[in-house]
Amino acid sequence: MRRVLSTAEGLGRPAPAAEPAPIAPGPVFRTEFPFVLPRGYVDDRGTVHRTGSMRLATARDELVPLRDDRVRENPPYLSVVLLARVITRLGTITDIHAGLVEDLFASDLAFLQDLYRRVNAEGHTRAEATCPSCGHEFAVDLSGGRVGES
Repeated sequence: MRRVLSTAEGLGRPAPAAEPAPIAPGPVFRTEFPFVLPRGYVDDRGTVHRTGSMRLATARDELVPLRDDRVRENPPYLSVVLLARVITRLGTITDIHAGLVEDLFASDLAFLQDLYRRVNAEGHTRAEATCPSCGHEFAVDLSGGRVGES
């Protein structure tokens, strides 16, 4: 035997679904990391570009350069091709290519290689430091901003 309940508000309609509880916001997943180069890229007009942005690398970003003839002939060139794929902006320049990365000062290239390693292997640009005078431990951001800048 089947019992049917009838009420004025629910005739023939399913009970309303309960609203899901709002999800508390967690830490934001960053995919782009701003940076400031130690020296800066100097373009054809003499403009110095120091600020930029690097995105997280994908598996494709790391695999495709391995098929590049320039990398096959000269394995250290891998970092140039890889950085050209993940740097999204350098100053006002958005067309980042291997030739541009080749023209960076060596100190800027080393900085970007280290930043790439930090954001893709460690997921952040922070490092722990200890004051040599007082022994206080603190975190520093290695993305290249000047002291006092945010």
